[in-house]
Amino acid sequence: MVQNVQDTLQRFKDARLRASAAMDDLVRQAVFGDPDAREVGRWLIWEIGQHAGVRPASIHELYMARGRGEAPPFTTPAMNVRVLTYDAGRAIFRAAKRLDAGAVICEIARSEIAYTDQRPAEYVAVMTAAALREGFVGPLFIQGDHVQVNAKKYAVDAEGELSAIRALIDEEIAAGFYNIDVDTSTLVDLSQPNLDEQQRTNYERAAELTTYIRSREPAGVTVSVGAEIGEVGGKNSDVHELQAFMDGYHRTLKRLGGRVGISKISVQTGTSHGGVVLPDGTIAKVQIDLAALKALSHDARTKYRLGGAVQHGASTLPPDAFGHFPTCEAIEIHLATNFQTIVLDHPALPADLKHEIAEWVKVECKDEWKQGDTEEQFLYKSRKKAIGPFKRRLWDLPADVRAQIGATLEQTFAFLFEQLRVQGTRQITDKFVRPPLASHAAPRPVAVAAPDDMEAGE
Repeated sequence: MVQNVQDTLQRFKDARLRASAAMDDLVRQAVFGDPDAREVGRWLIWEIGQHAGVRPASIHELYMARGRGEAPPFTTPAMNVRVLTYDAGRAIFRAAKRLDAGAVICEIARSEIAYTDQRPAEYVAVMTAAALREGFVGPLFIQGDHVQVNAKKYAVDAEGELSAIRALIDEEIAAGFYNIDVDTSTLVDLSQPNLDEQQRTNYERAAELTTYIRSREPAGVTVSVGAEIGEVGGKNSDVHELQAFMDGYHRTLKRLGGRVGISKISVQTGTSHGGVVLPDGTIAKVQIDLAALKALSHDARTKYRLGGAVQHGASTLPPDAFGHFPTCEAIEIHLATNFQTIVLDHPALPADLKHEIAEWVKVECKDEWKQGDTEEQFLYKSRKKAIGPFKRRLWDLPADVRAQIGATLEQTFAFLFEQLRVQGTRQITDKFVRPPLASHAAPRPVAVAAPDDMEAGE
């Protein structure tokens, strides 16, 4: 039968319906429906979340409380969910609910939005639906990771590249990304004679983009903004660079009107995105400079009252590494590639689909095959480009296959939450984060198809 959107919204106020296959159908509509159906599906999921207590929120105040010493040490996992997003999201929120974890971020980077075919409005809808499906209630932290300036494009047309960044910020905030990591660290110039000049373009552009975000954030929300002093995979950061960046950033911010600044600072301590791939496709061991991370986090908190330093490129680290980050008082850690690896290498994933993905990568990404790389190295580094083209195929996997992959992901997320000490952070999160009710304007009237027998609890 055909139901009015308001009637559908009313019916989804029943928690039993939210936890049923009806939510699966609604999120599929929000992702794969025709344009009108997608708009309605996304609006419904947003509104259902508002009423059920799953609301996009900023983690800014919690990080500020950490900077003041009003919250215990923990390291927030910021997870880039690229593939099998709904099932991965459900696994995240099952683990978070079971472990009473509140400080948990789901994020997607500027580059990932393109190759995974997930625009911000879709990403927010899918993560909201995943939380609703699992009965998770609480602030939903969605983050724009690496809203990064492309240095080559900036050198040719600085204003054009910055305009593209501002357009993405607008899109993300409108969708419910209330946490944004501005990354202008690509503009650091180590050839300059002193630290201030090396960091100048970085801190000036970061301050300008922070001010822009403040001019666009919705009423009642202070977007959590992060900046970066060292590009991941490059030179390790130190406290002198932190001071040069922060002093210059605050000067520039004051000149631009003195708006609220960043809540955290990303640093480089020896990792790289995706890890270093060996010829057999395995990942090389990484030596992280934990002493530098601890010193940077200490100064970020004590001198600048930030939440702390942020560790990037960490998902491929060995399991025994993760417990060090709360000890070093890193405020956040970014995790991505290993979750992709779990999905694409999972024994439950059909062998013919794995083969088809590999063959697609060999043809479509052959220009990325670097001289000297083995096939295993090439496939490991380039297969992420297949996520968008194979998105629907992966969503359409049999339920039992997705359940097996989801169980493995949940186990991984739970381990990370425990090691990073976000287990039991729900109470402290709720103390400092109270997202306001923010209903969206209803979409233009269109019919929403629903199965005749869709009843609460099914």
